[in-house]
Amino acid sequence: MAYTLPTLGYEYDALSRSISADIMQLHHSKHHQTYVDKLNTALEGKSVPDSLERLLSDLESVPEDVRTAVRNNGGGHYNHSLFWQFMSPSGGGEPTGDLGAAITEKYGSFQAFVDNFSAQAAGLFGSGWVWLQPDLSLAALPNQDSPIMSGGEAPILGLDVWEHAYYLDYRNVRADYIKAWWDVVDWQAVAERYQHAK
Repeated sequence: MAYTLPTLGYEYDALSRSISADIMQLHHSKHHQTYVDKLNTALEGKSVPDSLERLLSDLESVPEDVRTAVRNNGGGHYNHSLFWQFMSPSGGGEPTGDLGAAITEKYGSFQAFVDNFSAQAAGLFGSGWVWLQPDLSLAALPNQDSPIMSGGEAPILGLDVWEHAYYLDYRNVRADYIKAWWDVVDWQAVAERYQHAK
């Protein structure tokens, strides 16, 4: 089975108050597409699970000669496929309902959660992701790693802190990108993932 680049569900300029159309186009059509292409090349002729999530959840079953390529490029494809869904032109604000209440209960306030998440994103050395798990714990992981690679559940929110995600807009000031990103987070999508995982 060949993996394909997912559509965004919105135009490249739809998040421009936080992420420019140039970044979105480069990030989606070039970086993400490259992960897809390299994953398909690595898996050509291999017998592996037909689900990307199942594949990444059991990397030990992947033939050793392509395991690193699958981890990096399969992780890149999986992570970015989620990332596009975590953002919306109508995003921003705060979560309500069960998710909002649960975040406040765990962190003391929504702002305390944002501060904690943002600090982990700003402090992650090199390239990687910060993930919010269904139990509302945070995981800061390097490269294209995901919690599912180590037996964890699929995340309900994640932020890409690779430089390719922000450098055209924010240069080397990752903190400015992180601050702006909160304005496009799709809390409805996050809440749906949270409810589904319960």
